[in-house]
Amino acid sequence: MGKLPVGENKQQAWKTLRLLVPYYHPYRAQVATGLASVVISAALTTTVPSFLQRGLDSIGRGATPRELLQLGLVMLITAAVSGTLRFTMRYTLNGVSRRIETDLRRDVFARLSTLDAGWFVRWRTGDVMARLTNDLSAVRMAAGPAVMYFTNTIFGGLFALIMMLRISPLLTGAALLPMVGLPFLMLRLGKLVHARFEDAQGQFSQLTTRAQENLSGVRIVRAYRQESAESARWNALGDAYLEANMGLARLNGLMSPGFALLAGLGGAVTIGVGGRLLLNGTLTVGAYVAFGIYLAMLTWPLIALGWTTNLFQRGAASMTRVLELLHAEPVSVKDSGTASLPPSTRGHTLEFQHVSFHYPVPNREATSAAPAAPRWVLRDVSFTIGAGDTLAIVGATGSGKSALMDLIPRLFDPQEGDILLDGVNIRDLPLSTLRALMGYVPQEALLFSETVGENITYGLGDRDPALRERMVAASATAQLTETIATLPDAYDTRLGERGINLSGGQKQRTALARALARTPALVLLDDALSAVDTQTEAAILHGLRDALADRTAIITSHRVSAVRDANHIIVLDAGRIVEQGSHDELLARNGRYATLLKRQQLLDAIEAA
Repeated sequence: MGKLPVGENKQQAWKTLRLLVPYYHPYRAQVATGLASVVISAALTTTVPSFLQRGLDSIGRGATPRELLQLGLVMLITAAVSGTLRFTMRYTLNGVSRRIETDLRRDVFARLSTLDAGWFVRWRTGDVMARLTNDLSAVRMAAGPAVMYFTNTIFGGLFALIMMLRISPLLTGAALLPMVGLPFLMLRLGKLVHARFEDAQGQFSQLTTRAQENLSGVRIVRAYRQESAESARWNALGDAYLEANMGLARLNGLMSPGFALLAGLGGAVTIGVGGRLLLNGTLTVGAYVAFGIYLAMLTWPLIALGWTTNLFQRGAASMTRVLELLHAEPVSVKDSGTASLPPSTRGHTLEFQHVSFHYPVPNREATSAAPAAPRWVLRDVSFTIGAGDTLAIVGATGSGKSALMDLIPRLFDPQEGDILLDGVNIRDLPLSTLRALMGYVPQEALLFSETVGENITYGLGDRDPALRERMVAASATAQLTETIATLPDAYDTRLGERGINLSGGQKQRTALARALARTPALVLLDDALSAVDTQTEAAILHGLRDALADRTAIITSHRVSAVRDANHIIVLDAGRIVEQGSHDELLARNGRYATLLKRQQLLDAIEAA
């Protein structure tokens, strides 16, 4: 699907609906069929009162039953054809709007999948979900039903107006005089609807965000006995959303009565002026009755025009919100590299050169009058790890270990300094090339609602002939084999959301197996065994010695026991390297590393007592 140009601004959000035109192109034939059905149906419907006029006037002139029967059959056939065309227009145009909604949702999701982690720091999940659901639904209503009813209103009203003018220009002018103010009423109410609907959608985003956060953190809410407090917050947001929608409902409630009032005035004029023309013989009974029907056919589309305007305004407001996702740009990570790496059979050399980094500022801080100063989590970090070696990073919570790991696969880019892989700046490599080298286990072991096997082989593809062998081997190294044997369907056991039916340690081992199954050249383990017991950790570390042979590995941990066999160890504190060397060298210095080891040994002794 072609990329849309960016909308001008929120005040001109109505114009953003024109940006849907490229999405109509694949369905040009269906749109043409639907619109043609609307026009022809409106034209046929307009002929029915003229048949009634002819029939009434024929009765006055003494028409035969045969003539009246023929006239009735023509009216019946006309009505049947018109009904068929109305079905066609609804089926085709509403169907097109559903397809456009699907295409938009696919494009937005594809766009989101290209964004860096920094973008998601600035956006709340609930807000994104609201735009992918509620806002896209409003755009669909504008793209299909609103277009259909608007076309029907224009042509149905135009045909009715032509027939009214044929009957009596004088009566037509008199009947339409009260409707002169209709465009001004529509314009004023339309602007108010747009503003109120945009506010309601913002409230819905907050409501969705709160629901998502509470459902994801339901265990914490219950553990801290915050059910009542969270219910109060939810109710407050719900009340705000209700109030926004009630304001919208009040505007909608004003539209129909206002239009109906103007239409009623037109009807009153028709009775007065038309009755006088009937009495003086200028109009026949049939013409008078037909004119009244035509006036109703003109009036009700005008009333429907208010509802259609409402749909367009809602769609315009929602399209603006959808475009913010569709044209979102990565905060810092740009995938523009074209370089390549020299061939290697023994891992890759990794070098940090004076790297400093802070996380992007969230939206609510970035848009404040005085944005918060950046909170640096890494400062002037430099080190080199040779190909096939293992680097360990230790430090207290918040020292910057996870931030450093996030920079290597370019989930974020540092604001200062460079990261080199075999002498090539990783910014110059295509993201797909860089990340294909890596097996990454983040601190939070996130699993998908798929089977255990599908989680382990995630990203490998079904056509790999050695897929099962790689899965089984990776599971053995991660000490997951016995756990899988206890599951109801072994590797085919389906996991709950985020792997909720596994323990923390089991989830971490599954995530480790997923990384190892890729047989990566560069292994990144970010405190990947923090939820694993000491005995299982020792078995995993023993298996990793063989699994990491001829691979470059970086391991972070708060347990010194997990990193003591590394070729090189660095100690982070407040984002800076305060010590580095081998295990024995760092112990001999009796510095921060030695203190961490003694503290861990003390804790282990307390636990064993």
